[in-house]
Amino acid sequence: MWEFRSMNFWRAVFAEFFGTMFFVFFGMGAALRWTTGPHHVLHVALCFGLAAATLIQSIGHISGGHINPAVTFAYLVGSQMSLFRAIFYIVAQCLGAVAGAAVLYGVTPGNMRGNMAMNTLQPGISLGMGTTVEVFLTMQLVICIFAVTDERRNGRLGSAALSIGFSCCNRSILLSFAPAVLFRNFINHWVYWVGPMIGGAMGALLYDFMLFPRMRGLSERLATLKGSRPPESETQQDTRGEPIELKTQAL
Repeated sequence: MWEFRSMNFWRAVFAEFFGTMFFVFFGMGAALRWTTGPHHVLHVALCFGLAAATLIQSIGHISGGHINPAVTFAYLVGSQMSLFRAIFYIVAQCLGAVAGAAVLYGVTPGNMRGNMAMNTLQPGISLGMGTTVEVFLTMQLVICIFAVTDERRNGRLGSAALSIGFSCCNRSILLSFAPAVLFRNFINHWVYWVGPMIGGAMGALLYDFMLFPRMRGLSERLATLKGSRPPESETQQDTRGEPIELKTQAL
């Protein structure tokens, strides 16, 4: 398989590890209570959004800057990347998230760690309600990503990285996964995987087949999923133009 032998592929996988590690470190760090004063949700959301925008801008031309398994899964469902690449991206993202959370755990005083901002269902919220919320929020995120990075779009306005960052806020499976691994607490953890994955798939299908259909045949889609041929940009040693990756533009 050409991807396994491509240095650009391994750079992209490492970029996903690197980007996710820092995203989780800064995002979870912002969610911790460092003072005894009021905890402003807006401050946490801004930190998540700006961290995501910065990292997407930094590694978007290398890997696409997914930093979220649900986004990678959405691109797979939309036949915009190979299954091989998607698996390696998701593994790298999970490892990066755990690394970022572990570093944050190590540099945070014990009396401030709490549960490391681990996502849990609040009292009165059922499993179905929590899953539905994750589905809708992730679907909105994926549609935003697909729309602002679509190479067929004419006259882009503003920054794609900022648009994605402020749509993202703290919507990432890994912000639930990383602290769950550290504390070995996986109670109802499936909600934060199943919901985003369903939402990501729905967003990809909605955008690619209804809102702005991609006129590609079944054979072309299968070729992309199998990774049977490299994109033109790979042969030109220019990963920025790869159609299988989430693309960004300058701030």
